[in-house]
Amino acid sequence: MTDLAQLLPLAMLGAVLGLDVVSFPQAMISRPLVAATAAALLLGDPVRGLLVGATLEMFALETLPFGASRYPEWGSAAVIGGSLFTLHDNTSAGALTVAVLAALSAAWIGGWSMVQLRKLNAILARQRHEAVAAGSKRVVEGLQVFGLTADLLRGGLLTMVLLALFTPVQSYVLGTWNTDPRVSRAVVVGVAASVAAGAVWKVVHAAPGARWLMLVGVAVGLAFVAMR
Repeated sequence: MTDLAQLLPLAMLGAVLGLDVVSFPQAMISRPLVAATAAALLLGDPVRGLLVGATLEMFALETLPFGASRYPEWGSAAVIGGSLFTLHDNTSAGALTVAVLAALSAAWIGGWSMVQLRKLNAILARQRHEAVAAGSKRVVEGLQVFGLTADLLRGGLLTMVLLALFTPVQSYVLGTWNTDPRVSRAVVVGVAASVAAGAVWKVVHAAPGARWLMLVGVAVGLAFVAMR
């Protein structure tokens, strides 16, 4: 992932999806299932992106991105995870594990970067408090444009830098990984499924009848899988 012709489109995708998380347009295209698949599509294998995106989506179910709370930034992170997983074939032991761990790390770093950007936006707004209080259209629009542009650049730089850093780390780790790939994938999916189950149960257990609907849905889904 040192080829700029390959890295730049992924960085641009990470910029747009990072912007979607909280700034604009909040159209859910930054969800890991979509973001990782889109990244893998740019690399020629969307199915692999869909696989890692579904795994990351189970972790992301635990996130409730609202208000001023701090939460992982899944848009750029999923681009990183989907890209790293697509670079290696299905038989690479640990490929899914490394891609998911890299994406989780990127999501945490991305969340931290959003907090720093909010602090910068707050500083700029305080410096222009009198103009904002007076209803200056130019100042308000300027602050909005700056915030959107800065968030776009944040997502792009985050994607580019972390992809450039994680790619050699991934190559080294996979070169020394000797665990059965089926075992490593099973562990990652098992942990992700546990996180997702806990997140869903936290939401539905308090609603009358919702837990039974969830259990019925799980049973029906497992039945479909068993019949295939």
